[in-house]
Amino acid sequence: MPARDEETGPPFPAYPHEVLAVVLSVREGRLQVLLWQRRLPPHARRWSLPGGGVGARQRLRDALGAHLAEKVDVREIAWLEQVATHSRVDRDPRGRALATAYLALVPAGAEPRLPQDTRWYDVDALPRTAFDHHHFIEAAVDRLRAKLSYTNIGFALAPAEFTIAALRTIVAAALGHPVDATNMQRVMTRRGMIEPTGGRTSPGSSGGRPAALFRFVDRSLTVTDPFAVLKPPSAQSEA
Repeated sequence: MPARDEETGPPFPAYPHEVLAVVLSVREGRLQVLLWQRRLPPHARRWSLPGGGVGARQRLRDALGAHLAEKVDVREIAWLEQVATHSRVDRDPRGRALATAYLALVPAGAEPRLPQDTRWYDVDALPRTAFDHHHFIEAAVDRLRAKLSYTNIGFALAPAEFTIAALRTIVAAALGHPVDATNMQRVMTRRGMIEPTGGRTSPGSSGGRPAALFRFVDRSLTVTDPFAVLKPPSAQSEA
């Protein structure tokens, strides 16, 4: 039965609420999302975002953490933020259900243990997804790409130490277009986002010069330029 507020009088409906995680990471040089394959109807065999229901006394983040711990071993989440809520009345054929999704970023190089029904997919080559989950993925990717322009959110995608070449690969994959390493380093250094560690990579078998190692100055989110917009190379040349 719908709950009733004795002071206001009219009852209000209690809809089921679920929470979903759009877990993004740069893997094999591509931005990928973590999906698991449903076993039961509705949408059996389709791929969906990890998550589940929210208990009557649970906060959204607490519910999400519990579902991730139960279904996938993702412990190295470097950034988590709410990205979208969908309330379309027919989004779930079983009945009215609200869904809130979070953007979760995992650094490159992290290797969470995944069950057999779970795998990484390129964000630009998604399989058929369950319910409206592809809309949440699109929203999370758009949010990430926007924040790469004006914040230091790259720290959540990069390992603790990296070369400029490795960081360029990560940023380019996240943005979905090529990035000039020299310009990226100049911009990030000017904004105080990255700094050299003083270390270098080990010499390779070919005897090449070891590359300098860098790190993010701050591994918490900061706005570095509120007016910046990163554009693809073609757009930059036309501007």
